[in-house]
Order: sequence, then structure tokens, then C-alpha cells
Amino acid sequence: MRYLVSHRTTYTYDHEIAVALHVARLRPRETEYQRCVSHQLQIEPQPAALRERIDYFGNTAHFLTVEGGHRSLSILATSEVEILPRPVFNLSITLPWEQVRDRCAGDLYNHDTAAAEYAFDSQHVRRRPEFADYASLSFTPGRPVLEAMADLNRRIYQEFIFDSRATTVTTPAEEVLVQRRGVCQDFAHLAIACLRSLGLPARYVSGYLETLPPPGQAKLAGADASHAWISIWCPDLGWVDFDPTNNLMPVQQYLVVGWGLDFADVSPVRGILIGTGTHQLDVAVDMFPLERDKKAGII
Repeated sequence: MRYLVSHRTTYTYDHEIAVALHVARLRPRETEYQRCVSHQLQIEPQPAALRERIDYFGNTAHFLTVEGGHRSLSILATSEVEILPRPVFNLSITLPWEQVRDRCAGDLYNHDTAAAEYAFDSQHVRRRPEFADYASLSFTPGRPVLEAMADLNRRIYQEFIFDSRATTVTTPAEEVLVQRRGVCQDFAHLAIACLRSLGLPARYVSGYLETLPPPGQAKLAGADASHAWISIWCPDLGWVDFDPTNNLMPVQQYLVVGWGLDFADVSPVRGILIGTGTHQLDVAVDMFPLERDKKAGII
């Protein structure tokens, strides 16, 4: 499957901004199951400086500087991505979760796995006894690690309410656990907190999920959005993805942009403004399968 993805971020300022410094992580990753065929950034006003580098986690980061008075900033990322089918795992024949915990703890300095660093605290995720208690209902003694993870995935989906007004980007996972509501970022942080509190490595994955309209209705422009899910480390299989927001294991409709310890490592666009006043942020995402669009005469 090939997708064409556009991600437009627009800042509108109520006062003129003298300088804007931003970092954008919008280029889809190259993975075993994904290939970025093309990627283009269009920035208005034209940046005085734009440079690219690979960050600690292997994500592509673009650093841009916009100088001179401006009242708006638009960053449009357009990518064509090929996604391959992922393997189907028999969750019940994976290692007991305690063995995974102990093996990763012993591999702390083994650069072949590099998984153990994902078992520690990060900016938005702190290990807490209450997270371990919640996870322990799924991670019972001797249970296969991916079978237990699938059960935790299901419980978060069933026991928490998706509510875009309940949290902000800085809401801690402890509050999400108490309130039992939030968005995909919150549910990813919660799942990671549960796993790390048991000593299991887990990472935050940022990307896109294609949304499909109700039968008989046209897909609206800008209806898609950035999405977040998690990966858990499983020896012999590597990183395995789970989406607690939708109780799914990601397949071809999921497109990976980056990963890290938590949201702070993969925020699509973040930066610093030199000026006064407030600003409005608007984000529009479109993710279209190229094959389907060609048949419909759209592309």
C-alpha cells in the first residue's frame, strides 16, 4: 500500500513575531515495514536557515529559523510512503513477561538490543506503584508477554473514555489514570507507564492513522490527524506495536513518523518565538491511499 500524506501546521500571531526558531519531525521513518519514497517541506515565510539532522532515536529533525517581522508561519510536509504488511504473531507463545524484564535488565549495556533504556523514567512518564498495580491485572505470573500486553491494550480501550477536552499536552499519566479519560497521547503514556513500572521497556510511537468515513460518505479534507501508540520489546521478535486508543495491533493503515521515550521526543513541530502576544495553532492532516485515489480519478 502506498499513501500520500500532507501535514500542514499553521501559526497565526496576534502581534508581529521578530524571530521564530522551530524543530519539525515530520519525515516518515525508514523501517522494516515502511519506506519513505519522497518527502518535501514547504515553509512560508521562507526560512533564513534550514538544516536537517538525525536525532538520538534515529528520527529526522529539521531545524528552521524564520527572521524578520511576520504574522503567520505555515509548514507543509508532503510525503509518499510505501507500507508493507506486518507479520501476525502468536501472542500466547512469547516468553513469560518476567523473563523479558530480567533479560532486558541484564542487557542494559548490550548495544545489540538497546531496549533497556526504554524502561526508565522520562519527561512525561514516571514509574509509579499505582501503574504497576493497574498493569498487574493483565501481567499475571508467568503470562506470555505479548498476551499480557494485548490484555492491557484491551482494558485501556474499554475502561478509558476518549475525550479531547479532558487533557492537555502536559497532563501527567497519573491524572489520566485517575480521570479515566484522555486522547491517544495520554493512553500511550499510560500504557508506557504501566509497562515501565513493571520493568519492561516500552517506547512512544508517533505517526498517522488513516481514518475512513461512514459508508456512503465522502472523505473530508483534513479529517485525518497525528496519532500515537506504543511499542513493547519482545526478545527474538524485536519491537511490537500496540494501539491502546483503538485496541489494535497496527497494520497497513498506520504510518510511523518517529519514536522516542515519550511525546517530548517526537512532537511534530515545536519551537521558540521572539515577540509578544499569543498565537493560534491549526493543524490539518490528509492521508490518502494512492491506489484508491487513482481509481477515483483524484490523483
